[in-house]
Amino acid sequence: MLAIIAPGQGSQTPGMLNSWISRPELHELISHWSMRIDLDLLSLGTTADAEEIKDTANAQPLIVATSLLAAHALGIKKPAYVTGHSVGELVAGALSGAFSTDDAMRLVRARGIEMAKASAQSPAGMSAVLGGDREVVLKHLAQLNLVPANDNGAGQIVAAGALAALEQLGLNPPEGSRVRALAVAGAFHTQFMSPAVEPLKNLASTIEVQAPAIPVISNKDGEVVIGGGEVLSRIVNQIANPVRWDLCMNTLKNLGVTGVIELAPAGTLVGLLKRGVPEIETFALKTADDVSAAAEFAGRHA
Repeated sequence: MLAIIAPGQGSQTPGMLNSWISRPELHELISHWSMRIDLDLLSLGTTADAEEIKDTANAQPLIVATSLLAAHALGIKKPAYVTGHSVGELVAGALSGAFSTDDAMRLVRARGIEMAKASAQSPAGMSAVLGGDREVVLKHLAQLNLVPANDNGAGQIVAAGALAALEQLGLNPPEGSRVRALAVAGAFHTQFMSPAVEPLKNLASTIEVQAPAIPVISNKDGEVVIGGGEVLSRIVNQIANPVRWDLCMNTLKNLGVTGVIELAPAGTLVGLLKRGVPEIETFALKTADDVSAAAEFAGRHA
């Protein structure tokens, strides 16, 4: 049984569109989305440096566009399930049929802009806590008034909150863990992002949704969602609420998924799956050169 998953922010790298746009139909798609959202995705994905694509307003649309291109190139019409991490849920929603790819790009453009605005209002950040006992880590974060914004499983929890508290976390990590500061501009998936929610709700209200053809596994609680309106509302509300990727991985396992393809820019989620649910076979679809091998992998798990 096959699932297709999409990565979140932080997975971007300079030049990550280069292999995909060599295909005329994909070049046409990226040009179309660039015009629709008034953002030069082609330049961002080919010539922009790491600093430019780290900007939230640029990173999010670029990641979603790259994942959608990879899905288009792969051509798998109906995996058993789809899911994505954070902004990757927009890719999952589009692939499920809950809303169109054009609307996914409209949403992610607004999401990136509004989250960047929210980040500017209250300086905050995020740090990954690697290793340690989960309950000990969560208790330690609570004592520092930090939020487990991404509970990723596989021994990884991303803490978010005030910069001073994150500094204390780095100086005094939970027992048995190490802390790595993340190069992000805000405390995503926390109350710091609340100002971004209402504008996204307003935009979402203009989008036509329909029942997904493919069930979506939600970041909120790892539940399988089969209503188009619920898929979209969960994606919007998740902006200011923690991502439970650990529960999404458990759901993949419990549903009997045997193979998972992570769409480009792939690698991060495959790493978590290998550590958290090693019984599930994984494939990282990183470049256009990987498409044939990915299709063969999908055939084994269809």
